[in-house]
Amino acid sequence: MNDPFMRAAIEEARQGLAEGGIPIGSVIVYRGEIIGRGHNRRVQKGSAILHGEMDALENAGRRTADVYRESTLYTTLSPCPMCSGTILLYGIPRVIIGENQTFMGEEELLRSRGVGIEVLQDPECLELMRRFIAEQPHLWNEDIGV
Repeated sequence: MNDPFMRAAIEEARQGLAEGGIPIGSVIVYRGEIIGRGHNRRVQKGSAILHGEMDALENAGRRTADVYRESTLYTTLSPCPMCSGTILLYGIPRVIIGENQTFMGEEELLRSRGVGIEVLQDPECLELMRRFIAEQPHLWNEDIGV
């Protein structure tokens, strides 16, 4: 992956996996700079809501609405309903998705509300999730609410 921001999201996903968690990573970019990065920490923190996108937003800290309205969110996996709602709440106008084959989130909802979506189908993102789902289906099902 040549995009440095998706590369950073993938590094976050790999860190989450190394910590015993779910390999989904995210970064938020404002004016060419990463202002927040994170990865799924539901397992590590015993959290119900710390998906990769939520962790990146939390780590971005308190920002004014105009910052989010000029930001791009990069995520290794298609955003779930919770994360998509947060993208809409903060008015993030663009989302770059590593892959949506192992899980299709609320891309249509985001598009219908004017969010620009780009799906890369990145082989590294696909392999991370395919391997994780095969090795830990119970943990994956818990994460997506099955």
